[in-house]
Amino acid sequence: MKDNRIPFQKYACRQEQLATQYNWEYFSKQHQKGKLTAKERIEILFDEGSFEEIDAFVKPAGNITTNVYGDGVICGHGKINGRKVFAFAQDFTFMGGSLGAVHADKIMKVQDMAHSMGHPIIGLIDSGGARIQEGIASLAGYAGIFHRNVKSSGVIPQISVILGPAAGGAVYSPALTDFIFMTRQTAYMFVTGPDIVKEVLNEEINSEDLGGASIHSSKSGVANFIYDDEENTLLGVRKLLQYLPSNNVDFPPAPIQDAIAPDNPQKLGIIIPEEANIPYDMIDIIQNIIDKNSFFEISENFAGNIITGLARLQNKVIGIVANQPKVLAGVLDINSAEKGARFVRFCDAFNIPLLVLEDVPGFLPGSDQEHSGIIRRGAKLLYAFSEATIPKITVIVRKAYGGAYIVMNSKNMGGDFNFAWPTAEIAVMGPEGAVKILYRKELAQSKNAEELKAQLITDYKENIANPYIADEKGYVDEVIAPANTRPKLISAFDALENKFMEKSAKKHGNIPL
Repeated sequence: MKDNRIPFQKYACRQEQLATQYNWEYFSKQHQKGKLTAKERIEILFDEGSFEEIDAFVKPAGNITTNVYGDGVICGHGKINGRKVFAFAQDFTFMGGSLGAVHADKIMKVQDMAHSMGHPIIGLIDSGGARIQEGIASLAGYAGIFHRNVKSSGVIPQISVILGPAAGGAVYSPALTDFIFMTRQTAYMFVTGPDIVKEVLNEEINSEDLGGASIHSSKSGVANFIYDDEENTLLGVRKLLQYLPSNNVDFPPAPIQDAIAPDNPQKLGIIIPEEANIPYDMIDIIQNIIDKNSFFEISENFAGNIITGLARLQNKVIGIVANQPKVLAGVLDINSAEKGARFVRFCDAFNIPLLVLEDVPGFLPGSDQEHSGIIRRGAKLLYAFSEATIPKITVIVRKAYGGAYIVMNSKNMGGDFNFAWPTAEIAVMGPEGAVKILYRKELAQSKNAEELKAQLITDYKENIANPYIADEKGYVDEVIAPANTRPKLISAFDALENKFMEKSAKKHGNIPL
């Protein structure tokens, strides 16, 4: 994994400053675990001096006796990169950050405010779960939070930052939000912890192996971002917000610097190998199209055969979905289809245009995929692209075969502009497989089968899979030179800037979940 840390030297002295402002014992409990306190996290996340706390002096419900105010959660609003954001930060030093009725009421209050005012909301999670002493009241509190997560979905960006434990019911609020950040070694998410796993299944497993950041960023796909420490995790949240609008009727923020074009767009013409089955890194193509240093990859460690991320093209934010030939040859499978579908739907909800870079040989075959539901789950990506009304542009750089070609925002699926490079191969299946089926008898009877096969493959590429044929028939808008890709895309996205599609009158569709 590449180093995605962000410099944070300007925050290095904050801990000492805060320690003089608050009780040192309060800080040391967290620091001994390699964690920051809720106050420190807020200080790093928000622009300096901008955070305004709400309900700072409330106390827990019931018979809980304490001299500590706030009921274990800091709630309020401030500015991040100069833009208004709401947030809550759970305080593990008070009753393990457990959620009781008052604690939940505070969170629901800022959720309601963020929703009604149209601002993003960030949850800094560090909680042992429901407060046992309060019984059903704590469970009702979680239910109210979940309900508001769903209510705000697609209306305002919701971000969860896991900085400690999130167990039991506590995991479902993050799961309902748009993005999840986690820190290595100190952040955990699981529905049932190691002790219950041991008791019920007699399986020995620790918190890290059961639900640590590495597991959720690579195996489960629950976490979208993983960082080595809390400071960089919080600065990663600040970076993500630079690409996101405040709400579903807003537009992404203006850039903080002028667009810088790639150094050498001519390089695009030499990235793809001459041999169709040799892999390459799709990231190289992305970096030579978008504004320099603007790509922010999402879910980098999960389902690596598809790339999702945010970038800028001539200073305008776009979402990117791209097949990755160097991982499983870029095939679509269950995980990549679901990863791609969720990202496409997020971009559609928040008016972020999509660029699709296509090099896909098909769907991953095998009984494991079929039995695990590739038909139903693969259809999620198809559904997401088809229902999306944002500007959608596809560039076929190499392979585009069969059903996978259709799914990856093909022209008849609603693609607004569909371009192809001269290296593109667009067909029902790859040349070799097609020739074996179409000319089985001729090959079996030929004395020079290999020579005949080579000739038939060449003919298939020229007469069927040729991108110029797709261009002639209108399934591709234009075959373009790789070096011209960036200006073509800038022009096409400009043309689509005022795109409007009226959706049919219905409550909602029924995506194959």
